[in-house]
Amino acid sequence: MKKLLIAVLSVLLTGNAVYSQAKKTKTRPNIVLILTDDMGYSDLGCFGSEINTPNLDTMATGGVKMTNFYNASRCCPSRASLLTGVYPHQAGVGDMMNTRPYPAYQGYLNRQTVTLAEVLQQAGYGTYMSGKWHVGQAKENWPLQRGFDRYYGLIDGANSYFGNRPYRPKQKLTIALDNEAIVPPAEYYSTDGYTDYALQFIDQHVKKRNNDPFFMYIAYQAPHWPLHALPEDIAKYKGKYMEGWEVVRQKRFDKQMKLKLFPSGTTLPALDDNIRQWADCSWEEKVRWDEQMAVYAAMVDRVDQNVGKIKRRLQEIGELENTIFIFLSDNGASNETITNAGFTPEILAANEFPASHPQSFTAYGSEGALVSNTPFRKYKHWEFEGGNATSFIAYGPQFIQKGMRIESPAHLVDIMPTIIEYARATYPKTYKGNSIQTMEGISLVSSWTANEKAKERAICFEHEGNKAVRNGKWKIVAEYPQNEWFLYDLSSDRAEQTDLKSKHPTVLKEMVGIYDKWAERVGVIPYEQLDTKRTNERYK
Repeated sequence: MKKLLIAVLSVLLTGNAVYSQAKKTKTRPNIVLILTDDMGYSDLGCFGSEINTPNLDTMATGGVKMTNFYNASRCCPSRASLLTGVYPHQAGVGDMMNTRPYPAYQGYLNRQTVTLAEVLQQAGYGTYMSGKWHVGQAKENWPLQRGFDRYYGLIDGANSYFGNRPYRPKQKLTIALDNEAIVPPAEYYSTDGYTDYALQFIDQHVKKRNNDPFFMYIAYQAPHWPLHALPEDIAKYKGKYMEGWEVVRQKRFDKQMKLKLFPSGTTLPALDDNIRQWADCSWEEKVRWDEQMAVYAAMVDRVDQNVGKIKRRLQEIGELENTIFIFLSDNGASNETITNAGFTPEILAANEFPASHPQSFTAYGSEGALVSNTPFRKYKHWEFEGGNATSFIAYGPQFIQKGMRIESPAHLVDIMPTIIEYARATYPKTYKGNSIQTMEGISLVSSWTANEKAKERAICFEHEGNKAVRNGKWKIVAEYPQNEWFLYDLSSDRAEQTDLKSKHPTVLKEMVGIYDKWAERVGVIPYEQLDTKRTNERYK
């Protein structure tokens, strides 16, 4: 009897050991790619914010935090580049979704690219998306036509976060489930809705295709305007911004320095010339800004809550240990101001939080964006750090080293080769009869697993005449329409305060040459020459 018990125990222990080893040796992880919209560099707690983001902060501590990661400074171009692994112009989205008769500006993903979903679908992954698409409005360019098995979300750009209510802003925008436009229910908040559908897709995948890994792309609308949040989240922050933007920005910067996000000796730049002094504002203006910031903070907070919800569900179904999370924003904070669209007497009288009334359509303007982008210059749309730098987190205990901060520059184009390496997928030369462009990026796997320094290379940018090149410690930037180049050493001047072109003319000349060759190669048209007239005529 004793021998039998020992034998049974031995079998059980061996079985557990085999299961444990199997969990450790899985080489094709699930991938959850999370993109936020218009979130500034400093808006997460682990990048300096006072906003409560414990789930993402924990992932940053337990994974990789990249401090020099770049997007394409605007929503459509960034999404195109993220999905395809090439620069936006090469994907056909050099600007927005305006359809123009130029290959680089056709306004939707072209067929000389493959999406992450198309590549991973061919590799046996289940491919799912929820959230904002914004890279093709015609149905032939929707997600299911670009490799996704299931989709729920907003096909277009900005929209109300609330459901089908009589006071919803009158917009002709499309929310779709798979290939059909739908109307969301009245009791609805889009950030929660995107997560609910993402989890539904994952649950369905696990039931039907448990042996296959999945790719889940969640593109949250938040915290893009309009400022819409839930009362219980807003209440956490109401009154916390009455110190004013100078104080809040300084506190964020002090925290960033303690986190060692920037070199010692870095100083916080002065306020932009167009930013008022808090002391010069009326009481009503101060209360209004505090409320707008409280709603904005609540939107970021709710994203973090939903990231935690996803993580808990994966833990419950036994998939968390076999999953990689990637988190970033599509551009820096937006300084866009929307006037006369949210503070009517009716709204002010009807709601405790007028800035988040479902009928309102407001933004937090330059003052809020300045805080979100601490300590950087400019905002979404420009190619200064405030426009194209994003906080970036990669997390996956089985696949990514814990507690690393990587300062090497990287870009959206690096996501495709990184995911391909993890998924053991093959990037095709042809797809459905079309020749496919070569990937532009490099895999970050060795950086995330062995802390190897990424290969130094030039990363280039252009959006509506604004342009830049990042190459090692150097960055050149030009703002449209002035078109004057500036040269910065970002190893000591990440806030781009000191122009060094007169001291290093050779460096400037070399980098301008890099930009000119890149712009010609990817199809950039100088903005002053670009026909900006919208047309329904597609490029043939």
